[in-house]
Amino acid sequence: MIRRLMALALTALTTAVLAGCGDGDSWVEARPADSWPAQYGDAANSSYTPTAGSEALALDWSRSVKGELAAQVALGVGGYLAVNAQTPAGCSLMVWEYDNSARQRWCTRLVQGGGLTSPLMDGFDNVYIGQPGAVLSYPPTQWIRWRQPVIGMPTTPRILAPGELLVVTHLGQVLLFDAHRGTVTGTPLDLVAGLDPTDSERGLADCARSRPGCPVAAAPAFSPATGTVVLGLWEPGAEAPVVVGLRYQQGQQLRREWTSTAVDAGPLASPVLSADGTTVYVHGRDRTLWALDAADGQPKWSMPLDYQPQTPPAVSPDGLIITGGGPGAQLVAVRDHGDRGEPVWSRDDVEPLSTTSLTGAEVGYTVARHGNHGLALLVIDTAEGRTVNSYPLPEATGWPVGVSVAHDRRVVTATSDGQVYGFAPAD
Repeated sequence: MIRRLMALALTALTTAVLAGCGDGDSWVEARPADSWPAQYGDAANSSYTPTAGSEALALDWSRSVKGELAAQVALGVGGYLAVNAQTPAGCSLMVWEYDNSARQRWCTRLVQGGGLTSPLMDGFDNVYIGQPGAVLSYPPTQWIRWRQPVIGMPTTPRILAPGELLVVTHLGQVLLFDAHRGTVTGTPLDLVAGLDPTDSERGLADCARSRPGCPVAAAPAFSPATGTVVLGLWEPGAEAPVVVGLRYQQGQQLRREWTSTAVDAGPLASPVLSADGTTVYVHGRDRTLWALDAADGQPKWSMPLDYQPQTPPAVSPDGLIITGGGPGAQLVAVRDHGDRGEPVWSRDDVEPLSTTSLTGAEVGYTVARHGNHGLALLVIDTAEGRTVNSYPLPEATGWPVGVSVAHDRRVVTATSDGQVYGFAPAD
């Protein structure tokens, strides 16, 4: 513990020195961890990291949370991971050392019912997490930094600017917090009218299947390049959900900028923003990949798929898109040419059940069906679509909740039945 805290302190000190004589304490403001800070990686939900992934891996450890998982594992900078489990008793929020055989550092119990939410880890390994009716922050030890009430269940939090935390609840309440103090900045924005502040669990049962009772069933996407926040919203009484764009400027209020009904039958799963923040990618409930203009929500292009993705697409900075996973899914790669999407390659011999996690230029990871009942972690050459390596997950049951990639090239994946697997680079 002391070694890790010293490492974090050294990192902070180095940052301060590099900042030179800049004003004050900006270096201590919270920023996303330079690893895999939350579900789908960065705030854009791109499932991309510039870290060059390893083509060869070795299973380093496996461990159970003794409960269920519905969200990806978050990875910090100090060798820590955070996982939000749903357990019958005992701890549910757990922090382990992913580079030390998953040794547990600390754990605590949250109010259950918020398993779809991933923890968020910042560059100091502070953890931000939601539970029905509240958002909480923990330091690298288990003592609460702060706790604040909200209306609903927070989706995965996002850091919009240094020190500023975005929280959107499943009931459509949008709040900005000072990440250090836990104080609300400005006035909350309500996307749904008539919220009952005493009933934060209303509609939670609809969230897993993105049904009408859950207005915001998936985490928003944010681009710092354009200050755009995008989310799916199922408004009361509507036949289908819509895509909503919010505008953010540091130090100002979020405002609702546009509403788009372009996606036939409505969006499914979280939206994804391009690296330059100008394009929104989202899977429709019509088995179609959509690209929308982030400025007004108007469609740029769409591409029909031969299956219904259940998870978001993965998007690299150069415009390579790999469509999402789910039962009956295929591996499909598309290149965005601005006014059209061009198929690059596809594979119908692989059934990816998770979003593909992209690393560097040509390596991706996904979890696919292996045999009749098993699961395997696949290493994919994203330029050609070929399988480079395949690693069966021992005794894996349930479905995969995603693949997280650390800054040291370690890989962590997990299943809905609570099994977590850590891989080390072997090349």
